[in-house]
Amino acid sequence: MSRKIVLPGDLLATNPRAAGYGTYIEDGKVYSKILGLFDKSDTGVRVIPLKGKYSPSPGDMLVGIVREATSNGWAIDIHSHYQAFLPLSENPEFKPNRKINDVLDIGDAVITKVLSIDPRLKVTLTMRDKVCRPVRFGRIVAINPARVPRVIGKKGSMIKTLKSELGIQILVGQNGLIWLSGDSSRVSIAEGAIYKIEEEAHTEGLTDRIIEYIKKEKEK
Repeated sequence: MSRKIVLPGDLLATNPRAAGYGTYIEDGKVYSKILGLFDKSDTGVRVIPLKGKYSPSPGDMLVGIVREATSNGWAIDIHSHYQAFLPLSENPEFKPNRKINDVLDIGDAVITKVLSIDPRLKVTLTMRDKVCRPVRFGRIVAINPARVPRVIGKKGSMIKTLKSELGIQILVGQNGLIWLSGDSSRVSIAEGAIYKIEEEAHTEGLTDRIIEYIKKEKEK
């Protein structure tokens, strides 16, 4: 059974404490701010966007692609309208005696993190986090950023399912780019499962169908 689709301005709850993502409060009531899927839980209500471009927030973990190397850092494509930049000082791999392009070159992929966003909507990235690193192997797949919460699942349930069923590494960037690494056949199954999640994100019982999909693909 599909979740209910709500429109901007639709009443979602009468308790303002229930307000979550994609909502706003007016006169003590909670309304939908966007077009999307109404999601109600024990902790509150939210609206999951049906589609949309990635809008960065400080602390977001991303997978990006180097599009330019400059004298003071790297311009990174983060699958967004926002311009993103990784300064030399925010990349632990950079040393004064190394050439910029030897550290990261055009086309290289990186796991990085949003450090800040200035008033001109320019994003500063950092790799000073234990999760962040250049991506030297594996595969990157791209999905609609609006589907990222569904790929992760509540409390990480969906991504845990993919990892445990397939035994591979997965890192989901908030910008819709996902890094997969491990046995190539298992990675291919994961890629198919992720696209299936993206396509069927609005439906109920998806986790069970994904498990069934993985089992069938592993038997081939």
